[in-house]
Amino acid sequence: MRRTGVPSAADLLHLRPDDGRGAATVTFVALITLAGGWLSMSGGWIAWAAGQLVLALALVQWFVLLHECGHETLFRTSRWHAIVGSLAGFMTMIPFRSWTRVHAKHHKWTGWQDLDPTTEALVPRELSRAERLLVNVCWRLWIPLFSILYRVKNFWNVPRLLALFPSPNEKRAILRHTSILIGAYGCTIAFAGPVVFIRLVVVALVLSFAIEDVLLLSQHTHIPQNISDGRPVRPFPAMEQEVFTRSLRLPGWLSLLLLHFDAHELHHMYPFVPGYHLRSIAYRPANEIGWWQWVRGAKHLRGDVLLFRNRSHSGFDL
Repeated sequence: MRRTGVPSAADLLHLRPDDGRGAATVTFVALITLAGGWLSMSGGWIAWAAGQLVLALALVQWFVLLHECGHETLFRTSRWHAIVGSLAGFMTMIPFRSWTRVHAKHHKWTGWQDLDPTTEALVPRELSRAERLLVNVCWRLWIPLFSILYRVKNFWNVPRLLALFPSPNEKRAILRHTSILIGAYGCTIAFAGPVVFIRLVVVALVLSFAIEDVLLLSQHTHIPQNISDGRPVRPFPAMEQEVFTRSLRLPGWLSLLLLHFDAHELHHMYPFVPGYHLRSIAYRPANEIGWWQWVRGAKHLRGDVLLFRNRSHSGFDL
């Protein structure tokens, strides 16, 4: 039964991707990236620090573009998604083909923690002392462990990817995209030189990962999920995934820059709607929370409790 006040998918079919809007968005992010790179290389530590902050924001924006291209919601013309998505994958250290396949499974199995490839590692379990220490120290000190492991486990673990997607065509595509990206990084470092590469990229990359830690962990972490335990289960339809998802309320200008990536419940309910249209949907989801309220609450918890437990266990409702 349709809930009162909740738009149906049919109500939102007018919110379609637009080539002009997509091109303008990519152009803007490219200009932000160039500005950050120019500041980082222009001399002087103040300019370098400002450049790294700008470049960190740009890298998060590239991650959002990768997300949009994976859903084919940035442009109306489909072929542009593979082109821009591959560039965004280069900027964010995620092979595009791996992203599209893993993220599709994430949307299919949201709500089933052990079947969603992006959350199965967080199924509640007893951690070793070393694991707890690592997770808790990194979470307390803002070391972006999660964003690093998120990439390594989900998008660079080739044996796992080949097991998840056993079709010969998928295997070839995953291997090809992964190899091309490795080659592109090797060529970039060889051309620029390791010193320039480190000065231009490393701090901005770490800062962008720290920002992504907050964004990504806010979306599904510490929310009760189902466990299939190997039983045959049905996926939850998109309109039923709100309960397994959390949204942040970023400042309006920042939400706009990130194509409303903070409106994550709306995205799961209506994954066909472009990010730049999400805030046009006349519905406020149940689990939306102010970004600073969430950060304060999440940082109040130990990292192992935040990641491997939920509010049913901890009694702490984020």
